[in-house]
Amino acid sequence: MAAGIIAHPTRFFCYDKGTYYFERKPTMSVVLKVSAEQLQQMAATYPANRKLPTGAVFASKITNVTITGYKSGKVLFQGKLAEAEAARWGTVTPAPATKTASDLPANFAQLAVLGSDEVGTGSYFGPLTTAAVFVPTEQIEALAQLGVKDSKQLSDPTISQLAKEIAARCPYHVLDLAPHDYNRLINQYNQAQLKALCHNFVLQQVLAKIAPVKPAAILIDQFVQPATYFKYLAGQPTIVKDQVYFKEKGESYHVAVAAASIMARAYSLQTMARLADEAGLSLPIGAGQAVDNVAVKLVQKGLELDHFAKLHFANTKKVYAQLRK
Repeated sequence: MAAGIIAHPTRFFCYDKGTYYFERKPTMSVVLKVSAEQLQQMAATYPANRKLPTGAVFASKITNVTITGYKSGKVLFQGKLAEAEAARWGTVTPAPATKTASDLPANFAQLAVLGSDEVGTGSYFGPLTTAAVFVPTEQIEALAQLGVKDSKQLSDPTISQLAKEIAARCPYHVLDLAPHDYNRLINQYNQAQLKALCHNFVLQQVLAKIAPVKPAAILIDQFVQPATYFKYLAGQPTIVKDQVYFKEKGESYHVAVAAASIMARAYSLQTMARLADEAGLSLPIGAGQAVDNVAVKLVQKGLELDHFAKLHFANTKKVYAQLRK
């Protein structure tokens, strides 16, 4: 199943909830920002004949156009006549001005994007977890209303709840690389190359799930220069490279990367909880002195560090040096 990434099987995690339907041809999407008064007027104008998405105040389907109005004042028009219908109400607004980048497509934050991110690279204990999430245009505002943002800004309970919401709305794939498998692979690749292989894999999996639909763009949370990323993938049977963009703090440019960050952390938290149960100890994150102290206790209990930790970290030498004292 993981041909091109590893030489022999490891554990992969993929849960899909709900059924997804996609149009085979891309549709025009237009976003307007309106006043509260105008939002009420629009809600009264259009028939209420569609289920309300999260954060919406009205949703309507008319000939060749679907209109959804949100509490934030954004109104999404989708369909062949989206631009003409939106023109009845005002001028199309540009993408939110959180950040702009000249090398990203125009209106990038409003496009249907496949994003990827990973967690666990800086922690001695636990897995390297990589996720990719495809966010269709009609789900962008809903995820924003739910509070989907960089997982580092969210509490663990919030992460778990948001992960359920994302899984119910968006196609995704998660690769949760347990410490034992990580340690085997890190003997073949450096960490950045292993991350590149993991990103490439989860992106492939989501693209296969949504086919024949293609994302307008793919955004990878950048950890190396693009040329280096693709160099690391040389020789792989399949390399995802069409419409691929790289941005540090990718969640600032599109909610898809934030969603991927949340999915990765949610799965990582589950694995960390399981490992802590097996260890009979709380496993701290990071790579500081507290981590060394717990690792010493694991060895003293007769447990294998390979099962719990990334052994190439400097912590391993410190732990065994401490045990020799």
